[in-house]
Amino acid sequence: MKKAAAYTFCFLLLSGVGIILFMDIHPAFGGIPTTEQKEAYRELDNYVDGNFVNDVPTRRAFVDPSDTTSTTNTSASEVKDRNPVSPIPVYVIDWNKINSENDSLTWFGHSAFLLNVDNKQLLIDPMLGPVVSPVSFVGRNRYEYSEDIMLHLIDEMPPIDAVLITHDHYDHLDYRSIVKLNNKVSHFFVPLGCSAHLIRWGIPEEKITELNWWEETEYQGLTVALTPSRHSSGRNPFNIDTTLWGGWVILGNKTRVYTSGDSGYGPHFKQIGDKYGPFDITLIEGAQYDRNWPDLHMVPEQAIQANLDVGGKTMMLMHWGAFTLANHAWNEPIERALKEAKIREVNIIAPMIGETVLLDSDLQTSPTSWWDF
Repeated sequence: MKKAAAYTFCFLLLSGVGIILFMDIHPAFGGIPTTEQKEAYRELDNYVDGNFVNDVPTRRAFVDPSDTTSTTNTSASEVKDRNPVSPIPVYVIDWNKINSENDSLTWFGHSAFLLNVDNKQLLIDPMLGPVVSPVSFVGRNRYEYSEDIMLHLIDEMPPIDAVLITHDHYDHLDYRSIVKLNNKVSHFFVPLGCSAHLIRWGIPEEKITELNWWEETEYQGLTVALTPSRHSSGRNPFNIDTTLWGGWVILGNKTRVYTSGDSGYGPHFKQIGDKYGPFDITLIEGAQYDRNWPDLHMVPEQAIQANLDVGGKTMMLMHWGAFTLANHAWNEPIERALKEAKIREVNIIAPMIGETVLLDSDLQTSPTSWWDF
């Protein structure tokens, strides 16, 4: 018995050491902010004892993946359609439309968007890979689409003026996508600390701008500002909340854009609206919700309220359409959002993945519920 216990202990010890070494060696796990960065962060109100913090108390959640308790009253065994039953219908990407002089928006699923604002091509949270994971053989796979628009997506893209990252979770900051985008992108805007990941992945430091909440900068005629969100960060158990998270405000000559990033509901939305609103288009997170993490993500009804708080003229629900990361039907978020938007008289659009929406056109919900199949 003593020998068996000793062997078990040695095995667990070696396994733990191996996992730590693997995380340290594999670049997908990212980098660590420098000592100089950490010293500078200590002077900030939203950095306490080596970690970034939210403006309001926020419950963190580290749950067993096998615990599939839903935010609804439906039991785990009754939840259906967590994944699409067949390939999702998508648009074949119209690059001529994207490259036109019109301000536009193209959705690639989840929280990944390509914006054209003032003839500047901006990528938001380009998680363009097939799996949410630091490694290719484990993780949540992207849904199957009716057209394989993702296969050569980065190769087909025009030169990208800027990439904006909301936080460093794997479903928003994808190592493989960033490495492939490097030579195509002029600049990267990230929350504090996230430069450590990009620098480790070969992005030149001079191509990166880090911002704290409420900081803004001018870029090629656009105003870009990082705004608060209520969330967390981290790419492994040892660097939780060592980098910041947030949303982005992008102000052009004709179009004012706001994207929430991942966020629980909170007073920051009203503050953002007071400072930067109204917005012509808002991209609001309202999916992958669960009662185990109610402070970190919004349910669709809260997303509608967040749009009202920031002063959005037209809203689009995001954080769905690509991966199953919570225990609700894959298309439940948009159905709930549309229902609430009708009640609250919010103008909401729901374009297909790959479809380009001209932002200077009449933005109305398509009469076709493409997700209902």
